Amino acid sequence: MSEFSALLDGYRRFRAGPYVEQRQRYDALANEGQSPRTMIIACSDSRVDPTRIFDTGPGALFVVRNVANLVPPYETDRGYHGASAAIEFAVTQIEVSELIVMGHAQCGGITASLTGKFGGAKHGEGGFIDHWMDMIGPAREAAVAAAAAHPDIDAQEVLELAAIRLSLDNLRSFPFVAARVDAGTLTLRGAHFGIADGTLRVLDPATDRFEVIDLNGLLSAGA
Repeated sequence: MSEFSALLDGYRRFRAGPYVEQRQRYDALANEGQSPRTMIIACSDSRVDPTRIFDTGPGALFVVRNVANLVPPYETDRGYHGASAAIEFAVTQIEVSELIVMGHAQCGGITASLTGKFGGAKHGEGGFIDHWMDMIGPAREAAVAAAAAHPDIDAQEVLELAAIRLSLDNLRSFPFVAARVDAGTLTLRGAHFGIADGTLRVLDPATDRFEVIDLNGLLSAGA
């Protein structure tokens, strides 16, 4: 069976099960449009699906995924800015009230940034990955230096968390984002998902540390 044939089998199961079970919801989404209250910027990694991690139904999340869940800084040139266009749409048109940047453990983009290995060629066949990861260049150097000075520090994890913080800073460079944050109608959050153990850590704005979430709330295990 080809990979596409397997996908078609999955589609048939979806149509026979979940689609039928949630038909009323799908009809509402088709007739009334989408109105999610939350946007998530996540990694393209196949192991990290926000709708599965947060167990949400159709229409609940507006999701953008790219390499290493990065948000570029606000720019006004006429280039093609896919992530920025999605952010603008979610914030100014859908008017989401929560915007979450969610990174994850064992992120391939972060690993590539640390090692300089972007696939078959050193910089990828088009150089796109290399250029994209330039955004976290200073953070990468800081993570490498910290790991060199302290052998117990994991440069990979340090850079994963730094990339989330950088993306949150870059979000604030968008005037329409900053205005809504200042007005109290939009909240920015950072999160980090552990693939191996299923842990979710959320950035606490009061302590600027990533705290582990369990069924009872926050645990003191920040980084």
